[in-house]
Amino acid sequence: MGQVVPRRRRRPVCLHPPEPHRVTDEQNLSVGDAILPGMHSEGGVLEQIASLRDAVAALSAADLTALSDTAVLDALRDLEATRRMLAGVDHTLVVQLTERKLHTQHGVRSPQRLLVDILRVSRRDAAERVQAARLLGHWHRPDGSTAPPKHPATAAAVADGEASAEHARVVSKILHKLPESVSDEKRTEAEQTLAELARTATPEDILNAGHHLLAHLDPDGSLTDERDRRRRRSVYLRGQGADLMSRFSGELDPTARAMFDVILAKWARPGMNNPADPDSPTGDCDAPSVNRDALVAAAARDTRTAAQRNHDAFAAMCRFVVETGVLGRHRGLPATVIITMSLDQLEKAAGVATTATGGTLPIKDALALAEHAHPVLALFDHTGKPLHLGRGKRLANVDQRFALIAWQRGCTRPGCSTPAAHCAVHHQTEWERGGGTDIENLSLACDACHALVTNTDA
Repeated sequence: MGQVVPRRRRRPVCLHPPEPHRVTDEQNLSVGDAILPGMHSEGGVLEQIASLRDAVAALSAADLTALSDTAVLDALRDLEATRRMLAGVDHTLVVQLTERKLHTQHGVRSPQRLLVDILRVSRRDAAERVQAARLLGHWHRPDGSTAPPKHPATAAAVADGEASAEHARVVSKILHKLPESVSDEKRTEAEQTLAELARTATPEDILNAGHHLLAHLDPDGSLTDERDRRRRRSVYLRGQGADLMSRFSGELDPTARAMFDVILAKWARPGMNNPADPDSPTGDCDAPSVNRDALVAAAARDTRTAAQRNHDAFAAMCRFVVETGVLGRHRGLPATVIITMSLDQLEKAAGVATTATGGTLPIKDALALAEHAHPVLALFDHTGKPLHLGRGKRLANVDQRFALIAWQRGCTRPGCSTPAAHCAVHHQTEWERGGGTDIENLSLACDACHALVTNTDA
């Protein structure tokens, strides 16, 4: 028979706010300034980090097969606690990076971007680290004193190794949903209760407890007011996946919802704006141009779900807005979908085209989108550089901007992935210094990177 592993006693859930986490002078530890014994100098901190890496390397090389079942479980628990404690150190370092504005010294626009560059992490990971530091880190006031974390009980649980980054994110998510009218005292009690639960429960348990907490504090929704709706309104458009699909989510305020419902009622009606049906009427179902019999017949053939009809209505509305020209111009070009493809892709009708906003779409869809478009032919040399396009004025013209979009696709600063639609045209040799507005002297630069090298705009 296998060994019976005794389960560690779980802490009871605290129904009342726990005592704040305190660090005594005898412990010789200042969480806010990350001072530990033997670590009062820069060399001491780096030596401790080096020792930590050596210890991890030794563990990686150790023969763990000799551990008993109990030891394996204990090692996993202790290793997880250590990993969680390191998150607290990360918060302190991110605070230092941000307060010292190290990102400006390294020529990038934000702390998140600097983390991406030096740690080679994803933009989402970098953003989560900065957000965690904002909520759980010890920041400094203008007079140099240390301010407590915004979520002090959660920060203490993370520093003790009993709560993970995921625990902290769930606690933050719940607290963000508290109505603005909830008092500071009750908000503090809620954070302390959730943080104490995080020491013994899973993130899913905290989420469920949070739902009960929100229902207890605002059972009939009467505490939610305009301030909450302004704070929570949002629309998120995620990056394209490997299947070229993009996730779309958010929260609409009552006014936006009322107007969107009107659009869906007219544009998402069964039979309307169905891309899979060439005989489906397009646009507004009540428009005089819509044949009623054709609409009835299209509705009878329509097998789309309500969600798919909503998607197609939204796509049709976007196309209507873009094609009618109501958006005017953007950065010197018509506000329209700008698609770049090679001549080979065009001839074979295969592959993936790119857009000026950084998106991609199949050539077949790009050609369908461009049925009524005005094509622009850009000629490049064997190195992929456009042939000479010169101009005697400071501002780049439309043809030059089109050529730059097809050539450079986006910001040319190394490490920056901003698409062309969000870039300005930059003179590599400034116009004031004799630099010409010639294609060889022009490059795309996003607003943040452009500001790092010049105060002018092409």
